[in-house]
Amino acid sequence: MKASQFLVSTLKEAPADAEVVSHQLMTRAGMIKKLGAGIYTYMPMGLRVIQKVEAIVREEMNKAGAIEMTMPVVQPAELWQETGRFDKMGPELLRIADRHGRDFVVQPTSEEVVTDVARQELRSYKQLPKNFYQIQTKFRDERRPRFGLMRGREFIMKDAYSFDRDEAGAKSSYQVMAAAYRSIFDRFGLRYRAVAADSGAIGGDLSEEFQVIAATGEDAIVYCPDSDYAANMEKAEALPPSHSRPSAAHPMTKTPTPGKSTCPEVAELLGIPLASTVKSLVLATDERNDEGEMIKTQVWLLLLRGDHDMNEVKVSKVPGLDADYRFATVAEIEEHFGCKPGYLGPLNMLKPVRLVADREVALMADWVCGANEPDYHITGVNWGRDLPEPEMVADLRNVVEGDMSPDGKGRLAIERGIEVGHVFYLGTKYSQAMNATFLDTDGKPKPFEMGCYGIGVTRLPAAAVEQNHDEKGIIWPDAIAPFTLVICPLGMDRSDAVKELASNLYTQLQNDGVDVILDDRGERPGVMFADWELIGVPHRITIGDRGLKEGQIEYQHRRDDQATKVAVGEIGAFIKGRLGQ
Repeated sequence: MKASQFLVSTLKEAPADAEVVSHQLMTRAGMIKKLGAGIYTYMPMGLRVIQKVEAIVREEMNKAGAIEMTMPVVQPAELWQETGRFDKMGPELLRIADRHGRDFVVQPTSEEVVTDVARQELRSYKQLPKNFYQIQTKFRDERRPRFGLMRGREFIMKDAYSFDRDEAGAKSSYQVMAAAYRSIFDRFGLRYRAVAADSGAIGGDLSEEFQVIAATGEDAIVYCPDSDYAANMEKAEALPPSHSRPSAAHPMTKTPTPGKSTCPEVAELLGIPLASTVKSLVLATDERNDEGEMIKTQVWLLLLRGDHDMNEVKVSKVPGLDADYRFATVAEIEEHFGCKPGYLGPLNMLKPVRLVADREVALMADWVCGANEPDYHITGVNWGRDLPEPEMVADLRNVVEGDMSPDGKGRLAIERGIEVGHVFYLGTKYSQAMNATFLDTDGKPKPFEMGCYGIGVTRLPAAAVEQNHDEKGIIWPDAIAPFTLVICPLGMDRSDAVKELASNLYTQLQNDGVDVILDDRGERPGVMFADWELIGVPHRITIGDRGLKEGQIEYQHRRDDQATKVAVGEIGAFIKGRLGQ
């Protein structure tokens, strides 16, 4: 490709609404152009990156035995009503009606459609296993689209769905996909982790996220540097303390804490460690009859150490809270505790509540909590002596750096990541809801065991930029760069020698299979270099009259501080070596 025939459209300044580096640099590099909130045009330079991502994904999926198809972007509501998701999914599902008043959705994913395909096409166990995938546009009506391609409304995704005759087969298909994903992400040339993820309401342990490591990532990744353990924050278990509960050493005392309503404020006032305080979180669950009318509300009190944060996914697995829970209203709190939030605790309550203590709190002694009275806390609280042993003890908190690894092989560390892929065992959730069955070996119908597997095709380039950039611009890995190499001739319009060598080298590299672009625009060196450094092409060759007089041209990798002089006659072999060809 010659730059004069292509579209090189760079900007000196990023748009005002570009909050993260990938949004700023991809816009400035002319890769994306905003059309509306969370909706972008993929410009020629950016599309080349996306196409390279798709090519790697397609090759590895095909190699793993998956079969490509394309499912409609606009799908009949009837399918989504079969699974109940038409009503349950919420406003993220874009619902539309055609001219006849029939309901449709703009697909955010395609479990319903692919299950409909399976129930029509896969009649017998002899046709299993099967894995269908597509690389297709999706739409999710995000409440607050932001961060460019990181959290857009319209995006491209690779989604795959496996169909098996039994759980063992489904787990085997899952492992095939998990291995394929590792091959895919290895080829991208990015630093990533595959981390155990929560399986939600379906349960089980077969769920992994693929996270690109980046300081700006939205997700916290928990791992053990001394073992293979890795999980996302939702999934990472906080082990119970190895020590037993200490004996009480102080009397229980009602202590004035005027105006100090948070654990950090109380700890500072009393001159004690924050870890000696206990925070009270009040939740509620509602029981309704078949008509949806409220029958009963149960109030819950969760106790966590003052320096720990509640993990909502873990809380949702506590028996009784595993239905939908919510935070209690101020009125409900006052009714049960006789006090507004800020001074709450498990003592002196007006009405009984269900109490759940975090594992750490259950083994604490002489702790501090609210007195259920404004401007007062209680110090020296002990289980057994001052209040009954907790009704339930559970892992309620987020892990913190330095906690013991669940595999017992070291201490946990935490880093940030961007989720770009997910593999997930579904079971029969969709096949049962849609009566999607096949005839098993006994001649009886049986629901398919399913798995689903996604990769954010347009999110991945943004994640790559978040991980690979400097003050000059993007630094693409070779595998997904818009061009692998750029030839920058200096004064090409004034020097026949420079023009001839640049043209000949461009043709030679093309013939050798190198994805090369020749910058024949006639720009000044500073402008030309700045453009390609911003765009992030990883390899650059510079040809100038001064170097040619010495029989040399310059090579520089995007990460190199200085250029390397290479003899003109050796440049072809040199480039092949640098590109690993």
